[in-house]
Amino acid sequence: MAVSGQYLGMALSIPDLDGDNAAYFRFCAQGELRLQRCKACTLMRYPPGPACPWCAGNAFEWTPVSGRGTIYSYTEVRHPVQPAFRAHVPYLVLLVELDEQRARPTEHEAIRIIGNLVTADSALAPPELIQAAGIGSRVRVVFASAGTDVAIPLWTLDAGQPAGAMPWRYPE
Repeated sequence: MAVSGQYLGMALSIPDLDGDNAAYFRFCAQGELRLQRCKACTLMRYPPGPACPWCAGNAFEWTPVSGRGTIYSYTEVRHPVQPAFRAHVPYLVLLVELDEQRARPTEHEAIRIIGNLVTADSALAPPELIQAAGIGSRVRVVFASAGTDVAIPLWTLDAGQPAGAMPWRYPE
């Protein structure tokens, strides 16, 4: 059964043929961040898919992860393509490296997930929060409900950020 919903007024739809993504977003709707773990090599993967990118195994299990990580990179959007985001510029799109599976399978690879920077209640981040975030900032996942069977995983600054730690930001 297709999964559908709305986020910031935009229609979302995951067709029946995309069972891996539908399952991922259904777990998010339950407030859980789960990733596929290959039963052959035990490595997790993201985005969800039918086979392991590391060993090509097709048997997997959905494994819960902490939903905590570090901003690996980001972009500040000032000219949105999607009309639903125009009222929210500027906003940040983050590439977050999860705490799980760091430097595996190699020192240059890890599980990294893209999502917007938001407040703890999943509203797009205001300017003062945007200025506080940068590469190296600690974040945790929060979910924005987008329908009965779908929620969007987003990122908010983690209160566990070490005191005095200054994230790196692109020069303005």
